[in-house]
Amino acid sequence: MDQLRFDGRVAIVTGAGAGLGKAYALLFAERGASVVVNDLGGSRSGDGSSSKAADSVVSEIRSKGGKAVPNYDSVVDGDKLVQTALENFGRIDIVVNNAGILRDKSFARISESDWNLVHDVHLKGAFKVTQAAWPHFRKQNYGRVIVTSSNSGLYGNFGQANYSAAKLGLVGLCNTMAIEGRKNNINCNVIVPTAASRLTEDILPPDFFAELKPELIAPVVVWLCHENCDENGSIIESAAGWATKCHLVRGTGAILRHKITDTVAPENVRDVWNQLTDMSRATRLDSIEEASSTLLGVLDEIKSGPEETLNEANGVFSYNNRDSIIYAIGVGANVKEESDLQYLYESHENFSTLPTYAVLPSLMATMSSSLITEAIPGREFDLSQVLHGEQYLELHKALPTEAKLSTKICISDVLDKGKNAVIVVDGKTYDESGDLIITSQICTFVLSAGGFGGKRVSSVMIPILDEPKRSPDSTVTEKTSVNQAAVYRLSGDLNPLHIDPSFALAAGHQVPILHGLATLGMSVRHILKQFADNDSKLFKSLKVRFSKPVVPGQTLCTSMWREGNRIHFKTSVSETNDTVLSGAYMELHEVRLPAKPHVVLCSGKVEELPSDAVFHGMKERIESNPSLLKSINGVFVYHITKSGKVTSTWTADLKIGKIYRGEPEKGIKADTTLTIDDSDMIDLALGKLNPQMAFMKGKLKIKGNIMLAQKLKALNTESKL
Repeated sequence: MDQLRFDGRVAIVTGAGAGLGKAYALLFAERGASVVVNDLGGSRSGDGSSSKAADSVVSEIRSKGGKAVPNYDSVVDGDKLVQTALENFGRIDIVVNNAGILRDKSFARISESDWNLVHDVHLKGAFKVTQAAWPHFRKQNYGRVIVTSSNSGLYGNFGQANYSAAKLGLVGLCNTMAIEGRKNNINCNVIVPTAASRLTEDILPPDFFAELKPELIAPVVVWLCHENCDENGSIIESAAGWATKCHLVRGTGAILRHKITDTVAPENVRDVWNQLTDMSRATRLDSIEEASSTLLGVLDEIKSGPEETLNEANGVFSYNNRDSIIYAIGVGANVKEESDLQYLYESHENFSTLPTYAVLPSLMATMSSSLITEAIPGREFDLSQVLHGEQYLELHKALPTEAKLSTKICISDVLDKGKNAVIVVDGKTYDESGDLIITSQICTFVLSAGGFGGKRVSSVMIPILDEPKRSPDSTVTEKTSVNQAAVYRLSGDLNPLHIDPSFALAAGHQVPILHGLATLGMSVRHILKQFADNDSKLFKSLKVRFSKPVVPGQTLCTSMWREGNRIHFKTSVSETNDTVLSGAYMELHEVRLPAKPHVVLCSGKVEELPSDAVFHGMKERIESNPSLLKSINGVFVYHITKSGKVTSTWTADLKIGKIYRGEPEKGIKADTTLTIDDSDMIDLALGKLNPQMAFMKGKLKIKGNIMLAQKLKALNTESKL
């Protein structure tokens, strides 16, 4: 392997007397660079000064045959650091801004002095040192700059408002330097390290601290500073021999007005807030110019408004109470189910339309236009070759029981899958007041239409998601009627495939099949009953793939997994065990469990595991020593695995002292989620397995507040957990 060398290069490393800075300086010197080892020699809080730290590192480099000189100046005197490099080595090529201090206090207690000192060292110091080097970089048409941010800057951290603000400020500084330096071959990047240092020595657990060696991060920084590395303007996170790239992303947003002369009211913002804050289709913008150009597109859409929805690629969809009721019957709503009466009786006090009825405006507009058949240049096909492959649906306000809606559809992507093709149709539906009410995406699968040389992957197609690898939280079965397709087609999909035996046979089916959207409607009914108390207003969005057809009269089995307000689901046919809806999930505004469950939850016997005894032991210790709650004060969810699959879930609500099997109860949010194998959980509780080492080796996976998990050791005196 060719060794990356820095012969003839000169690097300044600030804060290089210990920790990360020392690791950087040693590695640069080892690879041939001449290094200015800067360190003021102060304490972690920035107090005091000493030459010992820098001198020690310089001595170590020189003892190994390297070239280095010390510098004891404050980084706010950046010109002095650069002058040291010029006087001793005649040039400057690399600046690694690593110096840092901490003055942690809660936001309300930070003094102006605490704020200014932290910003001087982190933000102003990086600015001053790099600005002093900048003219030399430009003159020689070469330079490499590193600024050091932190996860506290990217995500925030209690007690570090001054530090967090400075660290995120460095990201903005780097972005601009990367732009301005590009033409002169000056690259600037951000490193986000998690390493053992004087700043973290009494914050991280000892075993965890020991794994975070600065020497494991130094190679990442050194590569970013090499002349062969063309990375520029990037945020690179690294720790414990691992690294990744971070991005700031932006959602697709929402239109708040529909004509250029209109004003925006707070109610306009409220009505599209869920769409405005939706990050499921977030993208990264590479420049401020790209941000401006996308805004121009938004202005064009505002100017055109929903009035454009009446051209040949769009349609008007009108329906009344009767249509809503017919649709509900078509997807299995039944008068024997008391809560279904709200979808079947126009005089019911809660009369409403099932949310999946909202797929029809875009579907009808698509079926009545020529967009699909003209989407693939050089390919002729008819609708008999078109299958409904995937569906995305989002409601921005509750669907009315009768309305006149206008829909604008467009082809957003066409994919070449070899023999076949996929056409992605995006739709936006507006009510009579011009407000966006429905967003839809239909992915159609076109048989024998591929091979035209197009792309295979889409950046706009909303992805499906696999269900969790554990037993479902709820399962509902429902037998369809032999007349199910005959009734459902009355809602508008009159494809003879679903009613004409001869047409179905010609299409390769022994008998007419049920509409995939009818199967979807029935599955959504099951989810609403189990997790929304059958309240259609709690529906937010869904995504589904249609995998196989259903024959009217077969029994549908909908399996559901709750993950917060997201319900993953999979629907299969009981008689054949074929999966007919896959990769599916539904987002709810909130989960509302019914007072009387409509079916037995989690059908089948719950498997008893040896680790269940650990949770029973937790219960006993909490009951015998309630004071433990005050010292822990958190909500923990344990996912216990067996052979790699989650087979049991426990919640330990150590705020109120309740430990029970299953996900957190309504209104309770987990602070920390732990995933661990059943046997490892036993070893952990018995003290045979160290929790920090289990975490580092991947045996114990923790999400959320990792530090809070350290307090769990109080629950078991025999354990280090």
